[in-house]
Amino acid sequence: MITLHHLNKSRSKRIIWLLEELGVDYQIKAYQRDSKTQLAPQELKEIHPLGKSPVIDEDGFVLAESGAIIEYLAGRFAENTLVPEKGTQDYALYLQWLHFAESSAMVPTLLKIFLALEPNDTQFLDHYAQVELEKVMGYLNQELANKAYLVGNKLSGADIIMSFIPEVLQQLGALQNYPNLQRYYATLSENPHFQKANKLEAQYDTQSA
Repeated sequence: MITLHHLNKSRSKRIIWLLEELGVDYQIKAYQRDSKTQLAPQELKEIHPLGKSPVIDEDGFVLAESGAIIEYLAGRFAENTLVPEKGTQDYALYLQWLHFAESSAMVPTLLKIFLALEPNDTQFLDHYAQVELEKVMGYLNQELANKAYLVGNKLSGADIIMSFIPEVLQQLGALQNYPNLQRYYATLSENPHFQKANKLEAQYDTQSA
């Protein structure tokens, strides 16, 4: 049995979507952010030293990091459905986008989130975050031209991990600046397992109840 250690309002919602897509048996152990600091609770450090989410526990085997979890579970349970055939160019592109989501795309996205919480103006970070966001999202928007999905015109683990990016852009009021990315997110939002993940996250989020 797979246990997902899920923090409310975090990137671990993508792992709920993945597990629903895979159709494997799993359970969710939910954690709530500190209402003042918005940080994860100390209890998560009992699962993994970093005290972050997502983390999965499969019969004592603990694995952290969204990209690693998706690559491990999708490769194990959904080969040739959520994962392109290994050794192909599509597989190489799949890996590129899988890692792009948590590296190139994540840095400016998180900076914009953190800066929105910062009461004081910054001379360097505001400008840097905006320039990087426009560069990275402009590139992603261009790559999504005439595409429903990132690789091979079908849903893959890369789309699941990428879903956090347009979701945050929408929250920041910036998604409309990237029409292909906006269309892409609308396509992802129509997926019934994506919708189930949203419902489950809301169900486990006691702070919003």
